Amino acid sequence: MTITIAINTDHINSLDLSPVVTEIKKLLQEGTIASEEQQLRFDIDYVLEPGDPRELSEIPEVRLWFIRLDTRYPWLPFLLDWKAGEFARYAAMLVPHQFSTREGIQYNPEALEIFLMHKLFVLNDWLQQQGIPSKSRLQSMAQLLGYELDDALFEMF
Repeated sequence: MTITIAINTDHINSLDLSPVVTEIKKLLQEGTIASEEQQLRFDIDYVLEPGDPRELSEIPEVRLWFIRLDTRYPWLPFLLDWKAGEFARYAAMLVPHQFSTREGIQYNPEALEIFLMHKLFVLNDWLQQQGIPSKSRLQSMAQLLGYELDDALFEMF
């Protein structure tokens, strides 16, 4: 079942994570967090000035809100609906990038590698704590960002 969390301008401008915290607490209390893999979507309603052409990931206030969210729940990519593009959007909020009309989003390569490795380490540990197999999930996540992971990496975890 898809979980959609509504975030608005007030939440973002005040760095208010309460809509997410409420949902995550519920999942943790019910013990259903493992069954909600790739089910979380954000409905972001951030008011822009008329004619402002920026994407949400180009707005410093929105990015700051996501940085705060990532600090609170660094394992959140496990819950994000990857098929709906939520993981790609999440990465765009946290990794420096530029938009190209021809090629779409262009991440800073070094920043993307650092982000990916951080998420791999965090998620590997968290998934192990939850008793959830991690290797194929982490490989799939890396592939979304254009990386193939060598099996030797998992031997170092």
